[in-house]
Amino acid sequence: MHCTIYKGDRKADTYLYVEYEGDFSRVPDSLLRLLGNLELVMTLELHPERTLARADPEQVREHLRSQGFYLQMPPEHRDPVL
Repeated sequence: MHCTIYKGDRKADTYLYVEYEGDFSRVPDSLLRLLGNLELVMTLELHPERTLARADPEQVREHLRSQGFYLQMPPEHRDPVL
């Protein structure tokens, strides 16, 4: 499955995955407004052997099939336990 990844200028470390470059037809307008101006980060092929740094590739594929997009949120920052 083909995948294109964008980042917005309003939410740090938040990435929007869509199947086809420039196709935001299934992404809610409210989400697009929240992300701001989108910048292309990369395109890649999602296949069973593909690994991603902060997302489960199978979950990304499932979201692309069912919703038309996948939103990768920033990692949670936890205070160290003292």
